[in-house]
Amino acid sequence: MGIRIILLLTFIWCHSSMIGSAEAPLTAAFIRDHQLWIKTGEQEIQITKNRNVISPKWSYDGRFIAFIDGDENGEKSDLYIYDTKEKDIYQPYVRVVTSDFKWSPNKNQLAYTDHGLLNVTKIKNGRPQGFENVSLGVAGFEWFPNGKEFIVSSQANLFPTGWSPIPLYRIPVDANLAKEKMKHFFTIQTKEPDLFGIDADYFKWSSDGKWVSFLLIPTASWSMDSNTLCVLSSEGKQFQAVGKMLGFNDWFKWAPSSNQLAYISGEGRFFVENKKMTIADIPISKQQQEYTPKGFVDLDLEWFTKDLVIVTRAKENKEWKEGPVPTMFTSLYVINIRTGEQKQISFPGKNELDVEPQVVETDIFWFRKNAEDSKGDVWVKYNINGNEQIWLRKVDSAPTFFSQKENS
Repeated sequence: MGIRIILLLTFIWCHSSMIGSAEAPLTAAFIRDHQLWIKTGEQEIQITKNRNVISPKWSYDGRFIAFIDGDENGEKSDLYIYDTKEKDIYQPYVRVVTSDFKWSPNKNQLAYTDHGLLNVTKIKNGRPQGFENVSLGVAGFEWFPNGKEFIVSSQANLFPTGWSPIPLYRIPVDANLAKEKMKHFFTIQTKEPDLFGIDADYFKWSSDGKWVSFLLIPTASWSMDSNTLCVLSSEGKQFQAVGKMLGFNDWFKWAPSSNQLAYISGEGRFFVENKKMTIADIPISKQQQEYTPKGFVDLDLEWFTKDLVIVTRAKENKEWKEGPVPTMFTSLYVINIRTGEQKQISFPGKNELDVEPQVVETDIFWFRKNAEDSKGDVWVKYNINGNEQIWLRKVDSAPTFFSQKENS
C-alpha cells in the first residue's frame, strides 16, 4: 500500500509539472541599440537591423508587433509590422506615416492617424494589409471595448471670442468618411482657467467598460504645467473633471477590477515637489485620497492588485530654484490603499534610479538606469516579497510585454 501511495504521489507531481511547463513562457518586445528584439522565456532574438525602432505594440493575440521606424530628428515616422508567425517585416500599405497607432482589442486590426485622418487596416490572408478611411478631423482616438467603434476627439477652434468647445464622436469602424455615420458623443464645455483645453487625448477604458478616462490638454506652454484628468460614462451622459496633473500617459491608470482611478496629481512641470499618488472613486462622490507622504514625490504608478499600488518615489527637492533640473532618484514602493501601509520594495545603488514599473500577473518589472546614462537594465521581482534580479541587460527603454490575459 505504501508503494502505491508513493507511485500515485509521484504521478500527480509529474503531471502537475507537465501542466506547469505547458504554460506559455513570458514574452516581451524590447529595444536594444535602437533595434527591435523579442525575449521569450530565456531566449533573446534580434528582429530588426539598421533601423531606429520606436513604440513597439503587440496585437491582441500576440502574432504581430507594430512599431515606428523613425530617426533621431523626429522627421521620419514610418509604420511597420512584424509577423511572428511568418518571421517577416512589412508595411500595411506602400508607405504609412503616423505617430499614433492602436491595435483593436479583439482582432488583428490596426488603426492609425495620418495628419488628422483616421484609417484602419483591412485583413488579407489573416494579416493587417491595406487600409480604409474612417474619419477626417481627428485629434485623438481610441477603440471602444467592443472593437467595432472609435471614440474620437477633434481639436477646438480659435475664434475672436475665444476657443470653441471640444467635440467627441462615436464612429463605427466602417464609417468610410460618411458624415451620417459620425455620431455626436459628448461636447466638453471648456472654461478658463478651471476647465480649459483645446485637445482631448490618451483615452483609457475602465475594466468594466462603463467609463473612459482622458486628459483635457490646454495650449502648449500651459500643458507643460497642468492638464485636467477627466472621465466620461460609456453612454456619453455623465462627465466629471477628476483633477490636475502633468501630461504623462502612464501617470493615470484604472484599477484591475474596480472603477477606481489612480493618478499622479499636482501641477508644475518640474518633478521636485507637488506630485502625489491619488485615488479617485468613479463616479466621484467623496473626497479623493492622497497617499504620498510629506517630504516625498511619486513620479509613476502601476496597480499590483485591487488593494496594492506600486509607485516610483523620491525625496522632494524644494531647495532647487534655478540651474540644471535635479535628477530625482526614485525607487519602488508599494502602497496598500485599504490599510495605508507602505514599504520600499526596490533598492537601486548609488546614482541609480528605478522607473517605469510594470506588473505581469504576480511579477514586477522595472527599468533601472544610471543618472548619466540613457540605457539601463530591466529588473524583476517574481513576487512582491521576492529578491530583485536582472531580467534584461543594456536596453534602451522598458520592454512591452505580451499577456494573453490582458489581451483576451
